Amino acid sequence: MNKDEKYMKLALKEAHKAAAIDEVPVGAVIVLNDKVIARGFNKREINNDPLGHAEMIAIRKASKKLNNWRLVDCELYVTVEPCAMCAGAIMWSRLKRVVYGTGDPKGGAMGEAFNLFDERIVNHIPEIKGGVLAKECKEVIQSFFRNKRKI
Repeated sequence: MNKDEKYMKLALKEAHKAAAIDEVPVGAVIVLNDKVIARGFNKREINNDPLGHAEMIAIRKASKKLNNWRLVDCELYVTVEPCAMCAGAIMWSRLKRVVYGTGDPKGGAMGEAFNLFDERIVNHIPEIKGGVLAKECKEVIQSFFRNKRKI
């Protein structure tokens, strides 16, 4: 198992935590120097927070841990392609690299629906890699929504 798969598996564990509390199962981890420094999973419903995306939670935790809003040497692993809000936070926090699992054709802002980093206004562009454990990440999301439709 390579490094990207190792950390995506940890992000998947976070996604399962979200599913367990009936949140959309997206999970994220932030890594610095081959160590996880922050984790997050969706908490929009439980916290009534439109900003409660896994990426936003992990970015806040990492910034607090490092006592710095600049996460220049950090890598974000997230199970689903980040939305526009999260892509903006990724840009502003200066994350070095983003690795995501499955794309999001409805809201992905790193190439699926559109790519924020193609815009002129962008002042920082992270390295982006998609498709890591895509099948597993997609199954978690699809299973969650399949079960929702049955209810």
